[in-house]
Amino acid sequence: MPAPYTGGCQCGSIRYVLTTEPIRLGACHCKECQRQSGSAFGMFMPVKKDSLTVTGLTKETTRVADSGNEVTGVFCPECGVRIYHVQKAAPDVVSLKPGTLDDTSWLRPGLVIWTRSAQGWLPVPDGVKALERQT
Repeated sequence: MPAPYTGGCQCGSIRYVLTTEPIRLGACHCKECQRQSGSAFGMFMPVKKDSLTVTGLTKETTRVADSGNEVTGVFCPECGVRIYHVQKAAPDVVSLKPGTLDDTSWLRPGLVIWTRSAQGWLPVPDGVKALERQT
């Protein structure tokens, strides 16, 4: 599905438009993504920051990853849905949460990371690159 893409939070307070194609689409099985998503994994879709326009009030929280890199999550203060996160080491790229897209029917990860902490019942799809850690 070609750009532009639209999406937003669960309550509708935040909306966004993405005007370019994503850099990639992946799934992360690290414990932090499991905690943040409340599920077995989190999905990420890095995009160029200047191609994303967000409307609505957001809130941020920053944590330090195991790598030492600062990661700032941006979310809706009303419903709590994370819209994206940005790493201090890569400020020109934001990692959009693809589940917030209006149309998710085309999503298929090309990369799965942190498989060493993946739930044992969840197989990696055929043909998808899998890494035990993040490179």
